[in-house]
Amino acid sequence: MTLQQLEYILALNRLGNFAKAADYCDVTQPTLSSMIQKLENELGIKIFDRRRQPIITTKAGQAVIRQAKEVLYQSRRLKEIVEEEKDTYLGTFTIGVLPTIAPYLIPHFFPQLMREHPEMDLRIVELKTKDMKQALLNGDIDAGILAKIEGLEMFNSTHLYTEKYFAYISEGDPLFAKERIKTTDLNGEFLWLLDEGHCFRDQLVKFCHLKSAAVSKKAYTLGSIETFMRIVENGKGVTFIPEMAISQLEDAQKRLVRPFALPEPRREIVMITADNFIRHKMLDMIVKRIQDCAKPLLCPNNK
Repeated sequence: MTLQQLEYILALNRLGNFAKAADYCDVTQPTLSSMIQKLENELGIKIFDRRRQPIITTKAGQAVIRQAKEVLYQSRRLKEIVEEEKDTYLGTFTIGVLPTIAPYLIPHFFPQLMREHPEMDLRIVELKTKDMKQALLNGDIDAGILAKIEGLEMFNSTHLYTEKYFAYISEGDPLFAKERIKTTDLNGEFLWLLDEGHCFRDQLVKFCHLKSAAVSKKAYTLGSIETFMRIVENGKGVTFIPEMAISQLEDAQKRLVRPFALPEPRREIVMITADNFIRHKMLDMIVKRIQDCAKPLLCPNNK
């Protein structure tokens, strides 16, 4: 039994498909399948029910998966302790990021960090808040970048930056003529909002007392900020964007951006880690990079 075999069964358990698990583990499908088969033979049980699609874990296999997670977690912590003591940036470091933050923040610091520290194995995965918190508790990720909300008391939190929300308004909409948007202006508007469960949506709904997004939700059940921006640009309704997104807009797109009247809605972006987090040198370096790259993209009082 090897740690590599345990990694393979966890990947297959998570993805439910041999091809996807092999790709995730960066090995060929025959290699992954053979190694899992050898582990099953050694243990004398079937870990997976291959007759089902997606592949599922057997009852006996579920106990193996639970223990494999614990073994790999402890193995990784051992490596992290050593790397922290050696004062290096070696080893895998995985950061969960909200989908409403990642497209606007990651391009500003991630490529440069990879160029300057090729020895780092830094990985980014997009997760909603609920999934990110669970991933931290499970040890699946090392840190998370999200908007500060209630319910994060069990995690260590470091301020990254604060950004405002802006309205993004189609040219044909009556609000296009306004210089600043009041929350009362949004009543009766055709609003494009993310699904429930996104803290981006939840914070805006709470701040602006939004009750008029039902029609647009029926028209487009799922969506992203970028999708809704394209709809607005083509002449329908109002959506909302974070301040960090403005730096990526063309001049024609910036014409559609309107600030809110006081008090302006805003969100604080933080980096969170679990209480048993070890790799502080790595974290401190990444936090500083994010803080530095955010400064020129935000208003002076939002940093």
